[in-house]
Amino acid sequence: MVETDPGPKKPHNCDVKDEHQLNGPGSKTVDLGVVPSLKTSAKCDPEKAPNSEKADFERAIELTGYGRFHYLLLAVCGLVSTSEEMDVISMSFILPSAQCDLNLTTQTKGWLNSIIFIGMMVGAYAWGSVADSVGRKRVLIAISVVNGLAIVASSFSQNYELFMLFRFINGAALGGSGPVIWSYFAEFQPKKKRGAMLSFMAAFWTLGNLFVAGLAWVIIPSEIGGTTGGFVYNSWRIFLLVMSLPSFLVAALLFLLPESPKFLISTGRHEAALEVFRGIYLMNTGRSKEEYPVKQLLVDVPVRAKPEKQLEEKEPKSKMRRMLSDIMENSKQLFVPPILKFTTISITINFTFHIGYYGLMMWFPEMFNRFDEWSRASGGAEADICAVTAYVTQRGSHSAGALCDAHIRSDVFMDSLITVAAAIPSNIFAVLGMDRLGRKFFLVFATFSAGFCSAAMYFVYNKTNNLIVSAIFSSVISCGNASLDCLITEVFPTNLRATGVAVSMVAARLGGIIGNVVIAALLDTYCPAPTFIVAVLLAGGGLMCLFLPNTTRQALQ
Repeated sequence: MVETDPGPKKPHNCDVKDEHQLNGPGSKTVDLGVVPSLKTSAKCDPEKAPNSEKADFERAIELTGYGRFHYLLLAVCGLVSTSEEMDVISMSFILPSAQCDLNLTTQTKGWLNSIIFIGMMVGAYAWGSVADSVGRKRVLIAISVVNGLAIVASSFSQNYELFMLFRFINGAALGGSGPVIWSYFAEFQPKKKRGAMLSFMAAFWTLGNLFVAGLAWVIIPSEIGGTTGGFVYNSWRIFLLVMSLPSFLVAALLFLLPESPKFLISTGRHEAALEVFRGIYLMNTGRSKEEYPVKQLLVDVPVRAKPEKQLEEKEPKSKMRRMLSDIMENSKQLFVPPILKFTTISITINFTFHIGYYGLMMWFPEMFNRFDEWSRASGGAEADICAVTAYVTQRGSHSAGALCDAHIRSDVFMDSLITVAAAIPSNIFAVLGMDRLGRKFFLVFATFSAGFCSAAMYFVYNKTNNLIVSAIFSSVISCGNASLDCLITEVFPTNLRATGVAVSMVAARLGGIIGNVVIAALLDTYCPAPTFIVAVLLAGGGLMCLFLPNTTRQALQ
């Protein structure tokens, strides 16, 4: 237990205990040099004390109030999530239009869908580990800039190989965005509001899907752009260019926000954390920083944390070595008890969940396009998904020798827009009920419902049925995504949070890769398999959450 920046001593209701009784195996008492001869530590309940000069993190963040700062934080972090989802899902809208420019087959479309996940799998661990070492904010700014530049470069790419390269770089940047932004946002939230606010931020994924579908509907069918001397810059490339704008906006807005106080505390910078609390208090209440009631922080300091004075005495040349040492240490801690259990389960859930989420969601526009092609060719005759696929691959636009047609009817994009809009009610339900019904309820309900929808796709017999089932799937899987993000973010301790979430995200991206490649391989060769495989994995993975601890309305570790 550590006390920092002590103010005038006042009586309070505290039990003084020996430091060996007070500190558990994961923490130690650190003398910051501000309290002479610190032999014992006071274990206090700040909420019962007659004054608020001493507080732990949860009480300190509560005393800042809840207002303008948190809404600004939600807007900026939400825009990061929106930007991430726009970049990931945009490829599904590009594929039907880019198939002629890039000479795409069903298999190469699968790899184009997957390459961003391969990049995200590489980037998630690297960025997440760095964020647990050097801080959340700086990493998020770097990620946003790299991401925006990679998207711009991909829009100018004229061949499949170069396009794949820049999409990989795009994915490597995006890989860090998810684990870091969720850790960053959660570490500003009081426990009573954390579930609702994390669910609220998850709703920005739906907003990203809506933006992508709406912009695709407006831009891609318009056939704007042109060709100059063999250089093609057509509508789907302009659509990609527009996708880069949120990343640059996010990088600028992040400069307005402070570093996570929870991260600062975990690395021993307690006075810096107090200054962040004072700034939040000023913005939320309009009162001066001096009126913020907390003068001392009571914290369980992880063994790895160093007091500020010791941090300042380190030589600059050792910073990189310290960072790499922290990254390796964090990684090792994830795979030893008791954290090993959380790591294993979170990896399994993320892997199975994202096989379904991205494995199907990324293919919806393609399937809408195939149903639309069948409907026009057959005069609206009924057929299931396998009959439609057989027609398209054997006699339609994907058959050998067929002329490539890059024109996609606007109805396809409207169907996609309806599908992602269906997630809005479920996101509202998640925001209102996440802290009441709990993370596990939402995750089990969503995975079983989404699994049922996946199996039902085999039995649809026209484009309207396909649209209805796809919309229900989108709705429930979005609800599950919100609960999964909450649960995985909360289950890891602060000093391992970004790394733990990052490792889970690596599994999620691997699920996205396998989902897209397998669906691409099986869709045209053994049609019934993909929907039933996804159904079983979703339902089975969702049940794994029952083995994780309850984090609803609990303090962050």
